[in-house]
Amino acid sequence: MELINGEYTILLNGINHWMKIDGSQNKTIPLIIIHRGPGGNHYTFERTVGPLLAKKRTIVYYEQRGCGRSDKPQCDDDYTMESLIRDFIELKKSLGVDRVDLLGYSFGGELALEFSVAFPEIINNIILSGPSLMDSEIQKMVQITGFMSVANKDLYNKILLLQKESTSIADVYEKLWELVDTETVDLLLFENQEIAKINRSLWEESNLINTGLMMNVLENTPCKFPLQYRLKDLKQPTLIITGVFDRNTGVNISKIIHRELTNSTLELFDNSAHFPDLEETEKFINVVLEFLKS
Repeated sequence: MELINGEYTILLNGINHWMKIDGSQNKTIPLIIIHRGPGGNHYTFERTVGPLLAKKRTIVYYEQRGCGRSDKPQCDDDYTMESLIRDFIELKKSLGVDRVDLLGYSFGGELALEFSVAFPEIINNIILSGPSLMDSEIQKMVQITGFMSVANKDLYNKILLLQKESTSIADVYEKLWELVDTETVDLLLFENQEIAKINRSLWEESNLINTGLMMNVLENTPCKFPLQYRLKDLKQPTLIITGVFDRNTGVNISKIIHRELTNSTLELFDNSAHFPDLEETEKFINVVLEFLKS
């Protein structure tokens, strides 16, 4: 297809996906943006950081199956990593380009790495912002301790009791989300609570719901070999961006990924938590564009 600015519905493996192109006038290698989740959407990114990137780069957004403005698969179990990879390949083919750049934030960073491991020959550059490693125990531990670090006294004591009563880290992690409210989640994700309010208002404005179906499938069908052990053969230049206050995925997760990749740079953002793109937008744009230019 010809890359022309606008919103589209594109059929990928029998499922209608929402897609948007911006910055096509720049005629650069397409930068495909991969959203957070599992089960998230691009609504906030396309209204904040995305237009700034599109001043210099050709941007392609798409929302994964069953996410945001894309249709659900007929079967609630059809959210496997293999399905997401097949959708991405069909998207890339439809764009009619040889290679693409990737920018994935949060779970989107992990997904960008899965795409790159599966089809390294079509990936040019990789940018990861606050990437996750869902299958790792350390990921769950980071989030548990992150919640404890921002919890009020009552919630903190509930988490302590939960740890005593639970049989595993995974059990604590799952039950913890039933205890926390939106204020605590915002404290987890953002260092600047004014930015958190803006983000929360955009989430509410979107009216887009995370069904939890993708998370459920991915947690119950983990890959045979954890992602971090499959990264050593990736040679693409990779930029990892992480806020020093990231209590959700954490600096340590980014350092694990940085350690395993042979051609990566780790850029720490001193005034950000999980979303450096929102808390230090100007720096985020400059760092990303400089990386892609080089």
